[in-house]
Amino acid sequence: MTDQLRPAELLFGSNLVAMATPMQPDGAISEPGLVHLVDHLLATGCDGLVVGGTTGESPTLTEAESARLVRTVVALSQNRARVVAGVGTYNTAESVQRAREAEAAGADALLLVCPYYSRPTQPGVVAHCVAVADATELPVMLYDVPARTGITMEAATLIELSGHPRIRAVKDAKGDLFEAMSVMDRTSLAYYCGIDELNLPYLACGATGLVSVVGNVAADRNAELIQAVRSGDLASARAIQASLLPLTDAIMRTSQGAIMAKAALAELGIIPHATVRRPLLEPLPPHLQRLTDALATVAAPA
Repeated sequence: MTDQLRPAELLFGSNLVAMATPMQPDGAISEPGLVHLVDHLLATGCDGLVVGGTTGESPTLTEAESARLVRTVVALSQNRARVVAGVGTYNTAESVQRAREAEAAGADALLLVCPYYSRPTQPGVVAHCVAVADATELPVMLYDVPARTGITMEAATLIELSGHPRIRAVKDAKGDLFEAMSVMDRTSLAYYCGIDELNLPYLACGATGLVSVVGNVAADRNAELIQAVRSGDLASARAIQASLLPLTDAIMRTSQGAIMAKAALAELGIIPHATVRRPLLEPLPPHLQRLTDALATVAAPA
């Protein structure tokens, strides 16, 4: 495969990180923590910053906080990475408003989760996504994560939505590789793996890139993985993925991704506190020990 940037990479990047939202012990957003985290992610090869997504604790962020996060990260990144704003909720009108606020705050693109809790029909999912995509001029990455939303974006729905000029990509956390390959074959949608455990299989099957939680502390390794697959060096790609297994297990399969990603950042001294907002709780001592052991197996980030 060529190293030449593909159109989706120009819009979203390829090595994206689902950013944690640094917080003070009282739960307020930590501006110094944001500065350190953005600097760290840019220094370790991240070219796309997903702000206010699930790992950023989006359900607990107010509209004002979400917009301020985008403005702050845009200013800090200084065009060195694409800033993708999470704007999806279960309320179409609120999602439209958040999309407009993200555009005004300087976001480069939007991440739009399938409406959760309400469990709309597939035509309802289409109507919701089209309303948000129509609300701004920004490119949209759909986010299909049925474990959180309770419903899937069916293949027919994704194919229909691909006809919208601003719906350009999918963050796939469904894990159905055959469906992903089928939709890629039938549309121009760029696929991004949203399941760290499956980064290598998705890339090998044609995904454009990753939206990684583990990337908060291993964006450099993810960049190496992407490059290895693109160059056809699957032996190196498998070795990189294998080296990340303990860390992926500790962050994604021990407690909860946002909790453990933030704990990992604090353990490495990148952010000062591992505070999460309720209903999330900081990791139990056995979970933290498992994380500490896993971090020791991976070279410390720059």
